[in-house]
Amino acid sequence: MTDRQPVRQLRLVVTASDYQAALRFYRDTLGLPEQAAFSSPDGHVTILDAGRATLEIIDPGHAAYIDEVEVGRRVAGHIRVAFEVTDTTTTTTTLTDAGAELIAPPTITPWNSLNARLSGPAGLQLTLFEELSEPEE
Repeated sequence: MTDRQPVRQLRLVVTASDYQAALRFYRDTLGLPEQAAFSSPDGHVTILDAGRATLEIIDPGHAAYIDEVEVGRRVAGHIRVAFEVTDTTTTTTTLTDAGAELIAPPTITPWNSLNARLSGPAGLQLTLFEELSEPEE
């Protein structure tokens, strides 16, 4: 591998049966800025900027552990979308008021973040996480 990173962007593509509702939720309520929008005779696509993207690969055992910490039981499928936010509690309330289903309320994790679990439009399971300050030694 060279010093040059071959991948320049990660784009999660979600097909939403209710496109307008999903767009309102993720763009207008969660606040992901619109980067571009296109249409064809058959439909629409909007690209939302979610900040820095990472691909987190976990094995089934660790996925079960994360679900246990955040929710208390195994609930996620093989894809879950996590958004780092500045205030997990407020964002959780905002998104549930906008129609997201609360799976688990904000919980402090062993890795020192405040995480909440929601079910959002387009069948996406969401983790909202807020990095907490480092504990004093």
